[in-house]
Amino acid sequence: MAESIWARPEMCVTFRAEIMPGRSREQRTFRIKSVFPNGRVTLHDFLGEHREAAFEPVTFDNGPQG
Repeated sequence: MAESIWARPEMCVTFRAEIMPGRSREQRTFRIKSVFPNGRVTLHDFLGEHREAAFEPVTFDNGPQG
């Protein structure tokens, strides 16, 4: 059974505000370095493995419409 993919390398993710209180959205945003089969990710310039629940919901933008 295929796992749903919520992230891909080089996309940006933002930690939830309650995980990093007192930091701006910009300070909580990082680029994904790698995605593991279990769904966890590593980030550029931030140590450790992180799961989807640590981040704000991801919205895939299909670009300008019209």
